Amino acid sequence: MNVLDAFFARAASRPEAVAIRDGEDFRTYGWMASAVGGMADALRGAGCFDCPSGHVPRVALKCPNGVEHVLWAMAIVRGGGCLVPVPPESKPAECRELLARTGCVALVECGGPRSNVSAAGCAALVMALENGADGVIPEEVFAGLDPALIRFSSGTTGESKGVVLSHRSLVERIASGNRRLSITDCDRVLWVLPMAHHFAVSILLYLSCGATTVLSHSRMGDDMLDAALRHRATVFYGSPFHLAVLGAESSGRAWPDLRLAVSTAAPLREEVASAFHRRYGVPATQGYGIIEAGLPFLNIRDAMTNALWCGVPDDFQARLVGEARDGEQGELWLKGPGMFDAYLSPWRLRSEVLEEGWFRTGDLAVRESGGAVRLTGRLKSVINVGGMKCFPEEIEAVLSNHPGVKECRVSGVADRRWGMVPIAEIVAADPALPPAEEDLVAHCSRVLASHKVPVAFRFEEMIPKTASGKIKRVDPTGEASCE
Repeated sequence: MNVLDAFFARAASRPEAVAIRDGEDFRTYGWMASAVGGMADALRGAGCFDCPSGHVPRVALKCPNGVEHVLWAMAIVRGGGCLVPVPPESKPAECRELLARTGCVALVECGGPRSNVSAAGCAALVMALENGADGVIPEEVFAGLDPALIRFSSGTTGESKGVVLSHRSLVERIASGNRRLSITDCDRVLWVLPMAHHFAVSILLYLSCGATTVLSHSRMGDDMLDAALRHRATVFYGSPFHLAVLGAESSGRAWPDLRLAVSTAAPLREEVASAFHRRYGVPATQGYGIIEAGLPFLNIRDAMTNALWCGVPDDFQARLVGEARDGEQGELWLKGPGMFDAYLSPWRLRSEVLEEGWFRTGDLAVRESGGAVRLTGRLKSVINVGGMKCFPEEIEAVLSNHPGVKECRVSGVADRRWGMVPIAEIVAADPALPPAEEDLVAHCSRVLASHKVPVAFRFEEMIPKTASGKIKRVDPTGEASCE
């Protein structure tokens, strides 16, 4: 089984159908199938799949949004590699850390003057695995999973474990997700999200179903609407940030072909949903996605009347643990098709993570009437910045390396534009001479992607700790994991 089988079947039956549009440029299914095959051969010839017998090579891809990203990602998977997406905004230190943790054989970089494919030697791969400090990957077990993708939900340190997804799991979650999305070969999907963060149950789903993906590289409402109207987009799939910008678009132009507007990657606010609905006459439909489970909920039934609900479980089971009675908050646990196969570091198989088949999401939720789920917060401290997530621990590790910082705590605060943004509380090494905010920003920016750099710094006398000496975390108000 290969997750691309459905795409190649579509390409064989309708080679002339348009798979992707990027401005006035377009690529057909037949052209893409041929290109992917040729690119997989090029990767093989460059040694990008070279590794010991019985191993599955991990191949990293660092590429901005565009047709090229889709082609290289599919070529890696088609050639027998396990795709490791590297967000293009990653700084060199973040990229090196991710490559080391995954034991990649090769890194494919594109988006410059021309694509570059560099293969690390087989001996280097084996040495990295033997001497890795953060958990050795059991190669035979890993290969037995038939892995297709390793996704880190955010940065490469802290609590970001790396999620391993097999071909079978991806096929199952694509089928499950489309029970709710109902994508067909008549659909044209306007795409605005970062592909390195959102690919497997979105772009691959559209290609598996024969739809056309319409790319928009702008975050301006008029530009996104221009692309939607020019190519008669029927589906929008974006974050609350994108819906807010579109809802505020002032030209008054209608979007007559729109049938479904999905909000994902962060919790949807009532005012954003209402503005979008008033502007286009189509309700914003909140989806609940999580990398370990795909897209288990989509609020199709109640989007018109209750935009903040995530939907009613259908092929997934959901339970709230810790709730006293109906309507009270509990932790959301899930069971259903297409669940993740393992965590990479530290290595843990799905069977070792699940509790009697249930996955603990870490999200807090309540059940509404008719069984609908509404998210209310997070048990943990992940910060969601406009659909891109970061972990306080990662930012704190960088800040702690500054000579003027004795200790620190990073938290998420609500932001009307981005949903959440990180801020930092600092205990200065010398309270009489605290580091300048500009110096702290520059220090973080040298190592961290821009969305991880705190937007504000507050100097404190102490950081609150638990009895065991751990930092007391502040739950981001209203934050919930909607990847």
